[in-house]
Amino acid sequence: MHTSYLGIDVAKAKLDCALRLPEGKIRHKVVPNTPAGFEALHAWLVKQGAEACHACMEATGIYWEAVAEFLAAFETITVSVVNPAQIKAFGASQMVRTKTDKVDAKLIAQFCFERHPVLWQAPSAAEQALRALVLRLDALQTMHTQESNRLQVARPAVEQGIADHLQWLDKEIKRLVKAIHEHIDRDPTLREKQRLLESIPGVGERTIAVLLAYLIDPQHFPNARQAVAFAGLDPRQHESGTSVRGRPRMSKVGHAFLRKALYMPAVATLYRTHWGQHFQQRLAANGKIPMIIIGAMMRKLVHVAYGVLKSGKNFDPAMHGA
Repeated sequence: MHTSYLGIDVAKAKLDCALRLPEGKIRHKVVPNTPAGFEALHAWLVKQGAEACHACMEATGIYWEAVAEFLAAFETITVSVVNPAQIKAFGASQMVRTKTDKVDAKLIAQFCFERHPVLWQAPSAAEQALRALVLRLDALQTMHTQESNRLQVARPAVEQGIADHLQWLDKEIKRLVKAIHEHIDRDPTLREKQRLLESIPGVGERTIAVLLAYLIDPQHFPNARQAVAFAGLDPRQHESGTSVRGRPRMSKVGHAFLRKALYMPAVATLYRTHWGQHFQQRLAANGKIPMIIIGAMMRKLVHVAYGVLKSGKNFDPAMHGA
């Protein structure tokens, strides 16, 4: 059990750090969010006598990944990466009314001290590379949609430039799709996981790449419910007494990119596969509206993907009424 706890408030350019020492005192340090800044942070920890500590940060964007990987490489440092909603709720419970980077870092350190969050497991190099490829592909596809919309209303002065850019985007998207396929095929672990996920009707190659890139498997989540919560697909109830009976909604406290990636596969599964149609009919018979059913199928896909990876067995339609 560590006696020093490090809270890190992560921004694109800097890291605001708060170190809670064994006697309860807080020491603050600001370093750049760069490799040189990471080295300076570790040197500061050693100087404070806290080279063995539990570090905690929020999962905001991608800016936390590099420092998390750097700290996790030290045997004496454990790292936790938590949902920002947890820190927000903890701050409300502590009656914290001020929000600054320094205050947030101190709050994260105190959260780490009191709650001892689960440890973060660094993804493998192959998984990190796959995530980078998947995110780049999504960015180019978004750019392609934007440029296509611009081309429809473009003036002659810029029309050719947009057309040339679209042609380049088409080639680059095809190259990235091929690169993702080859990257998975080269790695035995990713290749075996892909084989299992391919057995799920409605889940295509790009959806599989996203699921693999974001570690939706038993090695990184203790159960399927946590994987669902990571994507923000868990339902949120709103009821109180006898008068408040709000409709359950998707919490959306999780990874937006995962939710976006699962939307179209959920729709395709519901209307183009036997097991999805059975699922849709059962929920519709219980009075569920179409958007609720789509959200439920998005959750179901995560549960099913987690299940086939945990069992090591292909998807069995009989288990889902098909």
